[in-house]
Amino acid sequence: MIDRWDEEDEARRIRSRPRTIGEYFAAERSLLAPLPEETFETGRLFTPRVDRYSQIGVSNNRYSVPVRMIGRTVRVMLHASELVVYDGREEIARHERLIAKGGVRLDLDHYLEALVRKPGALPGATALDQARSAGRFTPVHDAWWAAVRKVHGEREGTRALIEVLLLGRHLPHEHLVTGLAAALRSGALTADAVALEARKAAEADTGIPAEPRPSATDRATATSLTERRLAQLPPDTRPLPSVAHYDQLLRHRRPDRPTP
Repeated sequence: MIDRWDEEDEARRIRSRPRTIGEYFAAERSLLAPLPEETFETGRLFTPRVDRYSQIGVSNNRYSVPVRMIGRTVRVMLHASELVVYDGREEIARHERLIAKGGVRLDLDHYLEALVRKPGALPGATALDQARSAGRFTPVHDAWWAAVRKVHGEREGTRALIEVLLLGRHLPHEHLVTGLAAALRSGALTADAVALEARKAAEADTGIPAEPRPSATDRATATSLTERRLAQLPPDTRPLPSVAHYDQLLRHRRPDRPTP
């Protein structure tokens, strides 16, 4: 509709001018400069300081940033639907914008380095609740976490979960969930096992041949990373080591003792 109005307006004359709008634009077209290559920034700039909770305040709302930024000043571009945080030229956080006032939006990934040192803070963390609500912390995460805590205890089990969450910085979320499910089925309750299963899922998606998997009749197993590396080495044909030379040295040093 707007395009139609624009076309109709080309035949209009402004007051008593001799030419129409369309005729004036035809004469002016060749004098116009090209559009700029860089996108015009429409966001509003803020430079807040990161507080001790690793959060920044923007337009009466609070957003998380990585814990390494505590005490530093960051640059924030607030757009209509999102908020982007920069440390210099590096983007360090991106959040969906909160519309209401007094809200808090936290990203669990921003707190993982601190939680490794204090794993007991994870169960009651607001960032964990928001990750569950957003679907980033799935029931598969909870099931694997419960199983690993039962075996290794609360502290070590939670630390193992945090190590798994750190894998999400290098592996797609869906592959990590697949790895958690596979490790849970096989009873492999280590972050290494989850990483291996997640990489197998990634290889399957990209078409790269993965390691042979056991048949459906076999008991599900998870291969350790060490075994997988050794499987790539050529067979070792060297003879087994012998301690005969060491025995001879002992007999020379202790002549008073009878030889058995």
